[in-house]
Amino acid sequence: MAGSRKQDEDSLRDPMFHFHSYLHGGTSSLLSTLPTLVVFPVYKTVFRQQIHNTPVQQAVGQLCKEGPVKLYRGVAPPLLMRTLNGTLLFGLQDSLLRQLSLSSHNVLPTSALPALAGFGAGVVEAVVFTPFERVQNVLQNGQNDNRLPTLKSVLVRLKEQRPALGYYRAFLPITARNALGSSLYFGLKGPMCAVVAGQGLPPLVSSFISGTLTSMAISLALYPLSVLVANMQAQVGGEVKGVLACWRMLWTSRQQSVALLYRGGSLVILRSCITWGITTAIYDKQQKRSG
Repeated sequence: MAGSRKQDEDSLRDPMFHFHSYLHGGTSSLLSTLPTLVVFPVYKTVFRQQIHNTPVQQAVGQLCKEGPVKLYRGVAPPLLMRTLNGTLLFGLQDSLLRQLSLSSHNVLPTSALPALAGFGAGVVEAVVFTPFERVQNVLQNGQNDNRLPTLKSVLVRLKEQRPALGYYRAFLPITARNALGSSLYFGLKGPMCAVVAGQGLPPLVSSFISGTLTSMAISLALYPLSVLVANMQAQVGGEVKGVLACWRMLWTSRQQSVALLYRGGSLVILRSCITWGITTAIYDKQQKRSG
């Protein structure tokens, strides 16, 4: 028994175990960039609804009027971020999980460790990727097309600002969203997959469904934070307000209606189903092969 435990601990300390998680996370996210590219118009439609509080028909009309060239303006940051995000999120969560497993014997329940590791990975994710999201949201806002027409002009303008107003605008709500989202994802993914697999479905299908359902629930629960982030990051310059003031303005602009606050939420479900379902299925399959 002691020998088996020592063998497990030696395996946890093996650098190759850590490398596999980073590699598989990056690969699964890279392979899901095609769906990301395909559904980007859906994402941009949601963004317009979040910013301008418009019905889906009006948001689609705005994008059609702007034409196909501007339709994919702002697609580069999410494509790059998607690949790097998967590498960091899955790899770091696995590294933290292994360290927690080694250092928390009889202290924390084993079932809570994936969620705790996911929380830590989400915090780091926010630190690394907030600038990417900031650039993406500035580019997607049609009101910036004339003043900031290119990616380079956006980067230069944001660099002129101090970090809290430039690249790290809305850092606190992003940290809350990413940390909670990652914690829930890694905490629920395993149990959800076990329940689905219990219905007699193949492992790949079980992983896809568990990733889809988990990400769907998380996206809906944290959607208001995403709306807040989009509204805080879409503009550069002008009057700057804090998180609470921005939330009050957002809530007032939505006529204090939850239904209006969730405008575009149904499209988020569609995007989550496609991207996170595929990512989860590919990652789990790779992990099982290397295990």
